[in-house]
Amino acid sequence: MTEQVENVNVKDQIREFVREAAQRKGVSEVTDDQSLVESGVIDSLGIFRLVAFLEESFRVRIGDEEIVGENFESIAGIERFVLNKLNR
Repeated sequence: MTEQVENVNVKDQIREFVREAAQRKGVSEVTDDQSLVESGVIDSLGIFRLVAFLEESFRVRIGDEEIVGENFESIAGIERFVLNKLNR
């Protein structure tokens, strides 16, 4: 049960960060499975802000080789990536 609560918290924090980034870019709504790059929410600079946010918020270390599309494509993808890092 605790793990499920933590998972919700992870997704909520990621969703909030993405929502704020989307608003700065003029994007009003972002779904959990929507491509953040294709929708214009995250660009190359945004990726680095996102990585810094994830490292600080979840106390994980993200290597340059991990900064690939599949890990940062969507809110759901980011959540999977972070949970995988936390469960190592």
